Amino acid sequence: MPAPSFVSRLRPFLVAWPVIGLVAGLAARFAGNEALASVLWIVGSAPVLAVLVAEIAGGLRRGDFGLDVVAALSMSAAMAIGEHLAAAIVALMYAGGQYLENFAERRAQREMTALLARVPRSAMLHSDGALVEVLVERLEPGDRLLIRRGDVIPVDGRVVDGVAVLDQSALTGEAMPVRLNAGDDVLSGSTNAGDAFDLMASHRAADSTYAGVVRLAEEAQRSRAPMARMADRFAMVFLGVTVLLAGLTGWLTGDPVRVVAVLVVATPCPLILAVPVALMAGISRAAKSGILIKSGKALEMLARVRALVIDKTGTLTVGTAHIVDTRVADAISPSELLRLAASLDQASKHIIAETLVAAAREQGLALSVPTTVEDTPGAGLSGRVDGRLVSVGGFQYVADRVGDAELRKLSRSRPPGAVGVAVAVDGKAAGVIVLADRVREGTEDLLRRLREQGIERIVLATGDRMDVARFVGAGLRLDLVRADLTPDQKVLVVLSERKNGPVMMIGDGVNDAPALAAADLGVAMGARGAAASSEAADVVLLVDRLDRILPAIGIARRSRAIALQSVVVGIGLSFAAMLAAAAGYLQPVEGALLQEVIDVAVIFNALRALRA
Repeated sequence: MPAPSFVSRLRPFLVAWPVIGLVAGLAARFAGNEALASVLWIVGSAPVLAVLVAEIAGGLRRGDFGLDVVAALSMSAAMAIGEHLAAAIVALMYAGGQYLENFAERRAQREMTALLARVPRSAMLHSDGALVEVLVERLEPGDRLLIRRGDVIPVDGRVVDGVAVLDQSALTGEAMPVRLNAGDDVLSGSTNAGDAFDLMASHRAADSTYAGVVRLAEEAQRSRAPMARMADRFAMVFLGVTVLLAGLTGWLTGDPVRVVAVLVVATPCPLILAVPVALMAGISRAAKSGILIKSGKALEMLARVRALVIDKTGTLTVGTAHIVDTRVADAISPSELLRLAASLDQASKHIIAETLVAAAREQGLALSVPTTVEDTPGAGLSGRVDGRLVSVGGFQYVADRVGDAELRKLSRSRPPGAVGVAVAVDGKAAGVIVLADRVREGTEDLLRRLREQGIERIVLATGDRMDVARFVGAGLRLDLVRADLTPDQKVLVVLSERKNGPVMMIGDGVNDAPALAAADLGVAMGARGAAASSEAADVVLLVDRLDRILPAIGIARRSRAIALQSVVVGIGLSFAAMLAAAAGYLQPVEGALLQEVIDVAVIFNALRALRA
């Protein structure tokens, strides 16, 4: 999260100071000291006006020109003709609205982690026959590193010897671990899911794959067009009407007090207050449903999206391996096959072994303690379970023990992307357990309901293979399937879909971060996703349920509708009050107080967004 600006840090002071000046001035007036009251009101208003003028000047340099001008005109004009109480009231209204909007964004962002939280800071370097822990910035091509189980690969490199079992889902979207042999290339950002192995660095950390993904995410974040606020879209029309009416009043009546009254009543507090209050209420309501929306701008955009680009692994699918099929020989049941395999796999820390153990426990199977276990890293293991000789592992590992032909009968075709775990019992092929990622339950209904909510186009974008992507997307009525994508290619998919309207991207991995940052609205599966994706996204689903996006859209649209309603009604009342002020029925202080009544009305209406 970027550091707060100097003006942002001043917001609490800019609210408290005019309150103090207003109250102190009223006390001085009641005490009969009108001169002191005027000084106190001027002192209370001046800092707000100074900061406001500085912000207007900065906005003009950027080409921004909006509602702040009306607030500045009304404050300065009220001071110029001696209506100091009116100036203090306007200062308080303006500073309060700005603080509310700033507070809403800070509150929504405070749980965010840094983009680089996942990056390893150090690595174990082989040096002069010993292992030395060094900072990754010191690594050079040719360095030999020890990669321990669970380590995130710090630099691109090659496997030196043995077998590496890597979880590359954060980079490629592939849910199943990848088995690499000596000489195979390894991508930084992958996680070692198997036994420790040696890696020969081929790049420096700054030039490696993960660092490139981080830079891409940062560049996409900087280059994304800012989302216009609802208030900004009303600003120019309201500003023009206000200046025209104030000018006509001065020209027709020659009375500066009436001009100031028009400007004070015209201070656009329905826009300054109602919009941030309604959006903050919507953000709070969404948080109760497990949806973190980082800003009011993001909530507005969530209500307007028309195209969806969605990642596969961990988003459209569960993101972890599950048993999808069990093929057994005649002499054994599927539950007994799983019990024997899982009992033996208790002796292994391999990710597939842990999956089988978890599946057996979920089914309530009583696991036995294995004995005389022999583990061949990256291939399989053998041992005794309840006195029976059991072998579990890859096809070749088990085939070497029971014969290729006997095992092949049980290893018929399996779904794309699936992994088969072969099992032998007492020297005979006993079965094959097929593991694969699976589509989240209810996904087809979810996508249908998204279309009913106005999402006109849905695209699957994944770094996984095309055959796996098509298998997963079958029956989901997707408009387009894009596979074998690198992170930068995902960005291009997002940008190409903008022709169909504002684009929402949903993802969960490091490889999704650039696309999330480039989309009009990025949504991250934060419950299990990477820190990079959560940081790059505008919305984070705090529970691991894709269907949370439905209430998120509903809350966003209702909040936006309430904000719009408050603005239209508030501006309508303000315009009526401006006409009354132009006709001489309202003095500046009376106008400021009437504007306060209008403000209270629109704020209470905006708070309806807190309700479901």
